[in-house]
Amino acid sequence: MKLKRILAQKSRFRMLLFAVVFFTACSNVEVPEPVGPVPSENQLRWQEMEHYSFIHFSLNTYTDQSWGFGDEDINLFNPTELDARQWARICKEAGMKGIIITAKHHSGFCLWPSEYTEYSVKNAPWKDGKGDVVRELADACEEYGLKLGIYVSPWDRNHPDYGKPEYITYFRNQIKELLTNYGPIFEIWFDGANGGTGYYGGANENRKIDRTTYYDWQPTYQMIRELQPDIVIWNDGGDRADLRWVGTEGGWVGETNWSLLNATGDVPWEMLHFGVEDGDSWVPAEVNTSIRPEWFYHPSEDEKVKTLPHLMDTYYHSIGRNGTLLLNFPIMPNGLIHPTDEKAALDLAQAVEEAFAVNLADHAKTEATNVRGKSRKFSASKAIDGDKETYWTTDDDVTTASLTIDFGKPTAFNRFMAQEHIRLGQRVKSFTVEALVAGEWKEVAKATTIGYKRILRFPTVEATKLRLNITGSKACPLISNIGVYDAPQILTPPTVIRNQAGELIITPADPESEVFYTLDGSEPNSSATKYSGPVQTDGKLEVKAIAYEPASQKSSAVSHEKFDQVRKDWKILGIEDENAYTILDGNPATAWQQKAEALPVDLVIDLGGELTIIGFRYHPDMGLWNPGIISDYQFFVSPDNKKWKLVSEGEFPNIKNNPLWQAKSFGEEKARYVKFRALRNTENNNNIKYAEVDLITN
Repeated sequence: MKLKRILAQKSRFRMLLFAVVFFTACSNVEVPEPVGPVPSENQLRWQEMEHYSFIHFSLNTYTDQSWGFGDEDINLFNPTELDARQWARICKEAGMKGIIITAKHHSGFCLWPSEYTEYSVKNAPWKDGKGDVVRELADACEEYGLKLGIYVSPWDRNHPDYGKPEYITYFRNQIKELLTNYGPIFEIWFDGANGGTGYYGGANENRKIDRTTYYDWQPTYQMIRELQPDIVIWNDGGDRADLRWVGTEGGWVGETNWSLLNATGDVPWEMLHFGVEDGDSWVPAEVNTSIRPEWFYHPSEDEKVKTLPHLMDTYYHSIGRNGTLLLNFPIMPNGLIHPTDEKAALDLAQAVEEAFAVNLADHAKTEATNVRGKSRKFSASKAIDGDKETYWTTDDDVTTASLTIDFGKPTAFNRFMAQEHIRLGQRVKSFTVEALVAGEWKEVAKATTIGYKRILRFPTVEATKLRLNITGSKACPLISNIGVYDAPQILTPPTVIRNQAGELIITPADPESEVFYTLDGSEPNSSATKYSGPVQTDGKLEVKAIAYEPASQKSSAVSHEKFDQVRKDWKILGIEDENAYTILDGNPATAWQQKAEALPVDLVIDLGGELTIIGFRYHPDMGLWNPGIISDYQFFVSPDNKKWKLVSEGEFPNIKNNPLWQAKSFGEEKARYVKFRALRNTENNNNIKYAEVDLITN
């Protein structure tokens, strides 16, 4: 018996010794080497913020403009109810982590009492010239635990020295004020609009600059980093900054999204939108968009606030594609965020919380086809442990591998989320997601890059297991986090258009949904008129419609469209191409290109009878960066197609990046003929294209 005990003790000792040696060896497995460029600590902190807000507020707010010319009356600025704490509270409740304020937009008007210009709040009637919007927001951000960011436009349509070397000193002095007097700043944002017509201290002229050299960015960047060591810089100018634009203000980045660019050289749209797989610098994507069609407040857009499905799409196309989301609130003239905007932002926050409330991968079993050095330190379980600093990875020579999650029972899900350990670089080039359904593996989604975070949506599937297959990677993949979710359905509002013949056409996003509508502007419900096909209408009309799901008794948000005169009698003169009538078909998704050897070029329309006109509307081609977008125009009216009167001229500001309806108003005019003259397009060539042209009548 004594011998048996001695042998048993020796056996246990050998097993213990083996375990110690084994786990010591495993713990000593080296971490992977970094691959390519990696983020700085500032960039990592910024990426982890994920969602933060823009605040657009200036003299434009009081003139109903998109871009101020620089000569707007400073006395207009008097937001009697301004409450930066309201802004901060809404952003905090909406799950945002910071606020970037337009301290100076293109008009040159400053929301802080800058000592370098008289065109600032110090000379406005608000608070008798003693107000400081930036200070009030800085204090509100501190109170609500938010980070403060600063937008300052390089272009200044007010300053007399813009375009001259002296302006750069002025510009840097203002940056220094903003980065010195308001505490920690997490991001500084430089708009890409540079040069053009402006007031310029009374010169009223067109000034052009070479954006690649004029601002001499590197000394400015050095000053910024000295003043604010923890800051990140956004700029789409000639010198590469910390963050990049994604080539659109529509709210999405490419499905493939590398957080890399090259430090020098041109950056065409494809690079902005998709990044550069083998880029030599870490320059991640920030997706900036507004909660309304435009950036500044316009009363006409009170019914155009983005719906929850639209905002959720934006979430998945930004944060869900390895970007961050910078969502704009246009401040009203009284100094507050509009209640509709507030509700939309809070609805988005609630929907995101509901979608990702329960991670079905928690406490599940995991296994992988390869684990680095067979070490527990890098096991498959590290991908679901909730710790962003741990990760599953493979041996160095393994760039394709699989990780399986076993739920233990049939489980319904429709969302998949993955994150890479980007401290060591972005690696994954492609992957698929499979579900084990009734004993067979079924592919439910596939994608390219992952990066900081990737979220995929797919129809709900019920499965006992899920498998992530890394099908391509620059080096051994590092997966720090995986989430599996069952998100509730959100009904999308239907599309409402009226064609040239006056037929009202309402189309649900889901063909199985029922549609109910009203024609008097009242709120629709399931007791309203049910849509069954095109409805013949005439004259001015206000339509509201919903999609309705009988099984769940859920309704979508309300689609709201206002229509002016029916255009069935309108004729386009001097153009034989029948496709030209695409511009009157009521569908902004269709467009027509006008052939022109040189600009200007005219579009003349016979209205078929006299109308009392007070404005017009133009919708450019909706295609991303499609050619032919009109930037400068003239608009004429005539009773007889002989005597023409110029009633409106100017620019469509920011239309290249925000190709939406452009409305221009003028005094009451009676006319049978109208002429829309394209003077210039956004590309400085002869391409001219229209999606829609319409009138505003009295």
